[in-house]
Amino acid sequence: MATKYVFVTGGVVSGIGKGITAAVLGCLLKARGIRVSNQKFDPYINIDPGLMSPTQHGEVFITDDGAETDLDVGHYERFTDINLDCTSDITTGMIYRDILQREREGGFSGTTVQVVPHIINEIKKHIYQENRVDRPDVLIAEVGGTVGDMESLPYIEAIRQVSYEVGHENVLFIHVTLIPYLKNSGETKTKPTQHSVQKLRSLGVQPDILICRSEHELDDEVKEKIALYCNVATDCVIQNIDVDTVYHLPLTLDGEGLATQVIRKLKLDTDPDEPADLEAWRQLIVRDRQAMRPVRVALVGKYNALRDAYLSVLEALRHAGIAHGDKVAVKWVDAEALVDAAAAERYLGDVAAILVPGGYGPRGMEGMIQAADYAIRSSKPYLGIGLGMQMGVVAHARRCAGLDDAHSAEAETACTPLFVMPGNGDDLVRSNGLLNTLQLPMRRGAYPCQIQADTHLAAAYAQPSVRERHHHRWEFNNDYTDLLQKSGLVFSGLSPDERLVEAIELADHPWFVGVIFHPEFSSRPIRPHPLFIAFLTAAVNETGQAGRASKHKMEVNHHGHDL
Repeated sequence: MATKYVFVTGGVVSGIGKGITAAVLGCLLKARGIRVSNQKFDPYINIDPGLMSPTQHGEVFITDDGAETDLDVGHYERFTDINLDCTSDITTGMIYRDILQREREGGFSGTTVQVVPHIINEIKKHIYQENRVDRPDVLIAEVGGTVGDMESLPYIEAIRQVSYEVGHENVLFIHVTLIPYLKNSGETKTKPTQHSVQKLRSLGVQPDILICRSEHELDDEVKEKIALYCNVATDCVIQNIDVDTVYHLPLTLDGEGLATQVIRKLKLDTDPDEPADLEAWRQLIVRDRQAMRPVRVALVGKYNALRDAYLSVLEALRHAGIAHGDKVAVKWVDAEALVDAAAAERYLGDVAAILVPGGYGPRGMEGMIQAADYAIRSSKPYLGIGLGMQMGVVAHARRCAGLDDAHSAEAETACTPLFVMPGNGDDLVRSNGLLNTLQLPMRRGAYPCQIQADTHLAAAYAQPSVRERHHHRWEFNNDYTDLLQKSGLVFSGLSPDERLVEAIELADHPWFVGVIFHPEFSSRPIRPHPLFIAFLTAAVNETGQAGRASKHKMEVNHHGHDL
């Protein structure tokens, strides 16, 4: 079957939930046996989000093939449980880069290069993906931005042309919009949606389905009004009421008939009235509602101003919590606030476990080291990811190996460098004319890790080797392997050639694990990552011990002697 296309646009306000809608639709179609793939078009001029500030744009999601992508690609993977690749996130910067490079190479034979047709054709090339081997039955493509934005106009024109070229029977347009509710008057307002659809139609695109975000249920009268003035069928006006968690949405939107309408309109080779196999999602919701045991975890980060900067970490904690029967409460701790051991005690004394996620640059490093040092002193579970792993090693080296000036070379200060740029980063800068570390090579994407037996890592994974996604420049300096091993550091994960350290832990600690890779990118709501489950298990054990100690202390204080 030739690929059919679903294009998802958004109107009225930004952040309306286009990415979640596209992800959930992929989940629902896949549950009916339809092969799907998701794609995002981002209108910004950046080549990719790799160098964008996490506090402006949110996290950079890393795919198996090492692409630095928008966080919506993470939503697609979590809901469809399909590993995507570099073709899944296309930016205006990529489009213009490729066009200009081709023009400089004489690829246009002297033709005047213009937005129409050249930029539009380049966008369509990424949509059609004619060289792709595993072509899906349905490609679900999200157009970033809000309808009416100047920067997204080429994408709207491109999807209009796709509909013309492949036939409207092979294309479906979904428009995600907002239906505001005025509390004072108790009225639901449809005018913003009408205007948004009017703008979209003026650009040549008539939506087939409207996904209406709302705080309250939409009655039949409101749906009929929207249908009439937006020129869509009433049963294609689908309400999307606010829910406690996005993981309720597969059941919610399936109940509203989203997948049924898509199957009917695209005439897909499956019975639209056949129920989808969503049993795993039903069980997930039941477990989520039944999870009662509270577990408080400190997230010691440097990008806390925008919590989406750690979106996949938060979701991985949630996945593990649901599977483990825990209600995970995250305590946000600014790494720069941990100025000394006393501050670490003050900020981290009331949590069951400590997680230090990835990051770049020297800012906040000393606070992360204080967090890791406190975990060592207090025996609280610790999970360090990326930079958090590096700072965990530094904390151990300073406390247990006599290396008072231990640090990562990334700290940009005179130190005993436990983490260095492979091949000498300074030489790379000089020989290649690079300006700064941002231009130095990175290890990105999935790499193998050999797990050492009888370690926490081995207990978590229950297999001798894994492949995990990486996103870092600095590697452990093997000159210090023997010294740190003698001081109690265990190298629990190594590359197959044993040259690169993938994971560490402490021999005399209940649960102190650091990984240079990013397990959060592989966690799924239906298939939580084993490392996060192991981390929460250790946190629950710590909570129980703390609770028993607290009860014991109260009894001693009350009765004056040990019961």
